[in-house]
Amino acid sequence: MANDNIILVVIIVFFFCFCQFTTTSFSLAYPLVPAIYTFGDSLVDVGNNNYLLFSLVKANFPHNGIDFPTKKPTGRFCNGKNAVDLLGVNFASGGSGILNQTNQKNSLSLTKQVNSFIKVHKALNKQLGPSGLNQHISKSLFVIVTGSNDIFSYFGSAELRNKTTPSQYINSMVATFKGQVERLYNLGALRFVIVGIGVIGCTPSQRKSNKAEQCNEEVNSVAIKYNEALTSTLKSLKVEQKELNYSYFDGYSVMQNAIQKPATYGLFEIKAACCGLGKLKADVYCLPVSTVCSNRSSHLFWDASHPTETAHRIFVDYIFGGPLRFTFPLNVKQLIGT
Repeated sequence: MANDNIILVVIIVFFFCFCQFTTTSFSLAYPLVPAIYTFGDSLVDVGNNNYLLFSLVKANFPHNGIDFPTKKPTGRFCNGKNAVDLLGVNFASGGSGILNQTNQKNSLSLTKQVNSFIKVHKALNKQLGPSGLNQHISKSLFVIVTGSNDIFSYFGSAELRNKTTPSQYINSMVATFKGQVERLYNLGALRFVIVGIGVIGCTPSQRKSNKAEQCNEEVNSVAIKYNEALTSTLKSLKVEQKELNYSYFDGYSVMQNAIQKPATYGLFEIKAACCGLGKLKADVYCLPVSTVCSNRSSHLFWDASHPTETAHRIFVDYIFGGPLRFTFPLNVKQLIGT
């Protein structure tokens, strides 16, 4: 039942995308592509987990949504809009990962999200017919933002670390990721937007664990190695499937720049969360009893692990029109033209 509810939301959003425009650079994409389908975790969940009845990973309560147009919590793990509000159809599930075992009781894994898309694909086939569907899918963008929770799960499980080396775990993540991209490709998807894992060892939840409030470089090291393995796999996949085109966003480098040179991005606070309690406001996640900063636009992090709307907008600008250094081999603006 929960999956069917999510699909219903997706279909509603699908039609909504054709008549609504945002004020950000991504609004330029709407006249140029039929739709944008998004898969991933809480960084891009717009409330899908609200429909998972037994999930504990939800953000449908204050102070989340405090800067959203309605001023109400919507299920976004953010003070306002996240990157997907600037994109399109959404299958993302907070807490989810690439691997099926990552937070499986509370979230829909990447594989399950693709399964949901297949149901929408069948519905669209009835509506558009095979020829119309092929044109629609081949011209649409498929955005995937996931992987952070897999790494957090690895470091949070002594059992996983005892039986699996970081390299083995990364290889499993990348192989699963590639498999899901291939499933989408076999359904006609040709344009992919892939977001690499950010500097997740520098989130407030990781910094609070040491007295000096420094980043967890062990976590960052695995994130770097995963990103390297992923980009290598994407290059190989492009060779195998010549019709496939992709845009990879180096979220790690952009986030690292924001941490090292916050003023350049209009940021002031890059360590502490805006909403929470305790050290760096990260001992307790953003709950109704938490305190909330007033200068939210100057914070990098909204809660212990999620960016503010300001940060999301920074990332989206790079994704859409960023230079080759950060968004390659094409940015989204260029990808749309392929």
